[in-house]
Amino acid sequence: MKISTKGRYALRLMLDLALNNTGEPVRIKDIAARQEISDKYLEQIISVLNKAGYVKSIRGPQGGYRLTRDPEKYTVGMILRLTEGSLAPVPCLDDEINMCERQESCVTLRLWQMLDEAISGVVDKVTLADLVEWQGQITSNYVI
Repeated sequence: MKISTKGRYALRLMLDLALNNTGEPVRIKDIAARQEISDKYLEQIISVLNKAGYVKSIRGPQGGYRLTRDPEKYTVGMILRLTEGSLAPVPCLDDEINMCERQESCVTLRLWQMLDEAISGVVDKVTLADLVEWQGQITSNYVI
């Protein structure tokens, strides 16, 4: 499994909003500059996040975006599944019920299930608040 640029940038965008959560809306142009990502690409990603209710759009000259919830209410898994779809390592685990005709005799299915559980165990445990904390630890390590 590889996380696409869209998923990685969505996570960075959400982290930037959490780090700059002052109550004032944050402009995409500012996020793009800080993250060194095209503002056009971020506009596409923010549209998906906005439609899902993860961010709120504020219109006007002082407009921008802000999170709709506290950072501890977002998991990395929520954000990645929204932008990536399923995080399952194989297609037969994409759906709630495994419809693969080989599932009864597939010796590797157990391995894929273990891998899927491990991935979910990490991305569903780590929150945006955790990433904010980790960012603070990295930043404090470089203070002179």
